[in-house]
Amino acid sequence: MLMKEYRICMPLTVDEYRIGQLYMISKHSCEQSGGGEGVEVVRNESDIHPQHGVGQMTEKRIYLNSKLPSWARAFVPRFFYVTEKAWNFYPYTITEYSVSYLPKFSVRIETRFENNNGTNDNVFGDTPTPAGNVSFLDILSDPIPERHYKESEDPSRWLSTKTGRGPLEEGWREDHKPIMCSYKRVQCSFEVYGFQTRTEEFIHKTIQDILLVGHRQAVTWIDEWHGLSLEEVREYEQTMQEKTNSKVKSSQNNAGPPAASRPVFSRSISVTDECSLKKMGVTTAAMSDPSASSVPHSPIRLHSTPE
Repeated sequence: MLMKEYRICMPLTVDEYRIGQLYMISKHSCEQSGGGEGVEVVRNESDIHPQHGVGQMTEKRIYLNSKLPSWARAFVPRFFYVTEKAWNFYPYTITEYSVSYLPKFSVRIETRFENNNGTNDNVFGDTPTPAGNVSFLDILSDPIPERHYKESEDPSRWLSTKTGRGPLEEGWREDHKPIMCSYKRVQCSFEVYGFQTRTEEFIHKTIQDILLVGHRQAVTWIDEWHGLSLEEVREYEQTMQEKTNSKVKSSQNNAGPPAASRPVFSRSISVTDECSLKKMGVTTAAMSDPSASSVPHSPIRLHSTPE
């Protein structure tokens, strides 16, 4: 299991980002959906955590086969989805990812938001992350994949008419007001001989890209969401979820039978291949979604993994 902590600063307050995060995730999910891939929202309901109080539990199916590198597609079925379960007890959240036919794969992300520039070395209040496993991600200077670059989402060119903030300049994290930090403790595991190190490193690289793009969007889209109430952004979220689900299902229906009814593997498998797949924890029969309790693992259990 490979564990890292990422710290991403933004020129926002924690209260502002509560709205910005919901808006950004809803809009981004809708933009990325289509052609049979994207994000389908399965559940979005209130939940209660014994320590963090009232929050929101969301379950999504993320269809993304074409996003995988060629070496990963070699042993992944053509049609599949990742299950995302998220518990939002803002300013603390838990997100878990799993794949039904890959029980040895798991990703768990704990997040806490604070109004500082990333100076809290024990933000989760248990065991500090070793310094060598902490990475500061800069939305201004760290590179993102070229396909995700948009001039309108470039913090060095961004200027908010509503707040007067921007553009960001080198060294902005040292003296910008306001400023907040998104602390993310990420644990990923893919315990398959011959694939573990490469896959876990790929997962972390992908997560870094997603974090940079998402946080850049939350900031540069500020004039779209700043001033919205929590009730208003929840209404927007519901509208976008319905639109997103419709896009995903429409694309899948046009492509043929629903993904759930398709065979897990679209090619024939020899006895040797089947044995190899079983060693990886993969079965040739479709398995049901991993679903246990809607209650997240306790944040104190550092080595717990998604089900």
